[in-house]
Amino acid sequence: MGDSVIYKLSKSYALRIIKLYSYLCDEKKEYVISKQIYRSGTSIGANIAESIYAQSDADYINKLKISLKEASETKYWLELLFESDIINETQYNSLSNDINTIIGTTINIINKINKK
Repeated sequence: MGDSVIYKLSKSYALRIIKLYSYLCDEKKEYVISKQIYRSGTSIGANIAESIYAQSDADYINKLKISLKEASETKYWLELLFESDIINETQYNSLSNDINTIIGTTINIINKINKK
């Protein structure tokens, strides 16, 4: 499972969020939203990592749904950062595209399991 696409995507995204957090604190002196996006953006992958040892399909889906909630929250913080001119359009589009890929992939996994 550690080799799964969603695991790799979410881990890579978490690393980007960690770098974004450093940038926001060091360059933009933004400490409130940066902490929020740090928590939600890294939690996506943490829940996917937890799902590796799910006890059932229902448990697995539950972990993935928690990841979706965290991804949705991350999108919200990204929108606030962009709309308040803290990050630029290029930064926003890049991070937003990646989170949309994670959301779409996670939904596809959930749908496949539910069709079993």
